Amino acid sequence: MDESTPPPPDIDAYPPPPPPSAPTGTPTDFLKGVVRKKVIVRLTSGVLSCLDGYMNIALEQTEEHVNSVVTNQYGDTLY
Repeated sequence: MDESTPPPPDIDAYPPPPPPSAPTGTPTDFLKGVVRKKVIVRLTSGVLSCLDGYMNIALEQTEEHVNSVVTNQYGDTLY
């Protein structure tokens, strides 16, 4: 190495990044966290308005997509 070439970085000076955190909680906890947020369910998308303990969900502004194209708009839908 000549004077114009900087030394290689000290790899011990940079600790590795922390591992990604594993998801915690139940599926119900997750779904409760996305209430009032846009979600995609099967071939339909809409705004999640509510859910219950039986995993029934209600969507508002529901749309059907085929090949990324909106083919129908249903409004409120219960699954």
